[in-house]
Amino acid sequence: MAVATKVSGTKRLATLVGCNYLGSQYELHGCINDVKDMTETLVSRFGFDRSDITVLTDEPESDPKPTGAVIKKVLGDMIAKAKSGDVLFFHYSGHGTLIPATKPHHGHRKDEAIVPCDFNLITDVDFRQMVDQLPSGTGLTIISDSCHSGGLIDNEKEQIGPSTVTRSIDAMTRETKSRYIAPEALLHHLGSLSGIDSHHIGEHIAHLFGDDASDKFLQKIYHAQKPSFDNGILLSGCQTNETSADVGPEDGDGKPCGAFTHSLQKVLAKHAGVISNKDLVAKARQLLRTQGFDQHPCLYCSDANAQAPFLLIALGEALV
Repeated sequence: MAVATKVSGTKRLATLVGCNYLGSQYELHGCINDVKDMTETLVSRFGFDRSDITVLTDEPESDPKPTGAVIKKVLGDMIAKAKSGDVLFFHYSGHGTLIPATKPHHGHRKDEAIVPCDFNLITDVDFRQMVDQLPSGTGLTIISDSCHSGGLIDNEKEQIGPSTVTRSIDAMTRETKSRYIAPEALLHHLGSLSGIDSHHIGEHIAHLFGDDASDKFLQKIYHAQKPSFDNGILLSGCQTNETSADVGPEDGDGKPCGAFTHSLQKVLAKHAGVISNKDLVAKARQLLRTQGFDQHPCLYCSDANAQAPFLLIALGEALV
């Protein structure tokens, strides 16, 4: 198997989050398996050191838990360490959701968010801010195996998405659970915690989490100047209007997992050499389609990063 070699002085840093919401009505089964499997892939295939990989899960023995504040802090620390040529990676497996857009010009559009274990949502605006803080020459690759994850980096360019023409087939009958929490369920859950009378998800989150809430809900204006480069790369498990499947052992080679994460692992195993971000997503999309899954992975990034090798974008890297 080809393994990436690191240029002297460059770093490969990763944060992986798996939320199974154990014991709750929103419980999933494959998310923690996803990030454990991806950890091994990062080490064995892409040259990451285990000491540079942070894994956050909501297993009972895990500490700290992947709350919204913890995830944002770990990602912020990872970005703060980065220098030109470094490779940064974030993998999230868990519930996603759609929330009413807070920008007036978005009209009736809804925005994407992930759901940490404490329900302190991390939104598309948060990920946009993280990408804009990257040093020049540094890339942040995000895999989100969650529902409605297409477009999770605000204003990122679509390379493979809803406009991509695909041949539709009938989905097979199988036992799956969507990685989606409806806004109505979120509102009920957050309202039971906050005790305030409001029909707005953001008001409950701001009340519960204060400064740890997303800027989207704190009505802060993001003043940072957008850099001339854009090295955010999003591989999403599905389109914005779709759900991502949490599948059982029969579809996950003997253990529960995310259909999208599993498809990525299958594609990487079949293509031992360099594979571009665009080819990886296209092949994962094709594999899920032939397996009868009704979800279409997407790619959002610049034109240059669409053709760049997956997780090998640090300058001067080679394969041995």
